[in-house]
Amino acid sequence: MKRKIVRINEEKCNGCGLCEKACHEGAIKVIDGKARLVSRDLCDGMGSCLICPENAIEIIEVETEAQGKSLDNESINNEISNDKISLNSWPVQIHLIHPKAKFLSNADLLIASDCTAFAYSNFHKDFLKNRVVLIGCPKLDDLESYIEKFKDILLNNDIKSITVIKMEVPCCNGMSYAVRKAMALSDKIIPYSEVTVSIDGEIIN
Repeated sequence: MKRKIVRINEEKCNGCGLCEKACHEGAIKVIDGKARLVSRDLCDGMGSCLICPENAIEIIEVETEAQGKSLDNESINNEISNDKISLNSWPVQIHLIHPKAKFLSNADLLIASDCTAFAYSNFHKDFLKNRVVLIGCPKLDDLESYIEKFKDILLNNDIKSITVIKMEVPCCNGMSYAVRKAMALSDKIIPYSEVTVSIDGEIIN
């Protein structure tokens, strides 16, 4: 069985947000300057979002059932895109990363509270591509050590951008605080953005 669903070409998308406003189901959100289909279950495939001035959106058909059973989100993802999103660097734990590691040179950093990768099901697809990821827990780890590590990374590398992704719980605010503090101490102001994930696994900003 097939149904219609939206596919967004992120290369064409300019992040204007018209599609997000047109989508009454809340299936499309602008994240990090690009429109993304955050809920395929909510997408009705009716095409209200086709007002895109860059023609970045199209309607496609995907299989919804196989052998009498509904496909899971992973199967639908594979129908929509064959791109394999993988890590660009190793290790990923903040404490283990050397501030002069080669992969940090000219990098776009994704600094993530570690729960986000489990709470948000499309973490790899929506956030990992072309970024160097650093993960940790600002509640359980030493926040001052994070600040020092981030400062050393900024002082030793030409970082292009920083995206912080954190949970909505108050303790996660320590991650964004540590990054901003490190930028102030290093006297390097880097293009910066934040994404917050709810405990229900939804993007809320």
